[in-house]
Amino acid sequence: MWKQIFKATVIAGCLDITAASIQAYLSKGLNPGIVLKFIASGIFGKEAYSGDIKYILFGLAVHFFIVFACAVTYFLCYPKIQLLRRNILLSSFLIAFIAWLVTTRIIIPLSKIQPSAFNLEKAIIAILILYFCIGIPIALSAKYFYSKESNEK
Repeated sequence: MWKQIFKATVIAGCLDITAASIQAYLSKGLNPGIVLKFIASGIFGKEAYSGDIKYILFGLAVHFFIVFACAVTYFLCYPKIQLLRRNILLSSFLIAFIAWLVTTRIIIPLSKIQPSAFNLEKAIIAILILYFCIGIPIALSAKYFYSKESNEK
């Protein structure tokens, strides 16, 4: 199971950070380094924007840790919650929505990042990115793993 979780994490993490970087560039002209420094600024504050590569790498590590936590949680819940097995598209949305909620309502308020005012358009874009880049890859990966496991029994 752990091998499949790591695969899902790498795929979803790469898709998500790529989509977030493209979205940041298209909407604000920001490069991927700034996106990763923003993530690192949750722990280091404004110091993360100092230009040092260590903040970019730290932001990338934090990003993948969060994706890994999503994947582990989903993989552990998948065999126990029938709804997750019934509809991949719905369960992908649940992953995306819960990841967005946890990030915006728990992680950011506890971090050194100043929460911005709620913006419905930005929330929808963020949830869509999470849906396509994290939700679907993790849900499909879990479905593949558990269907393969049941076929082997």
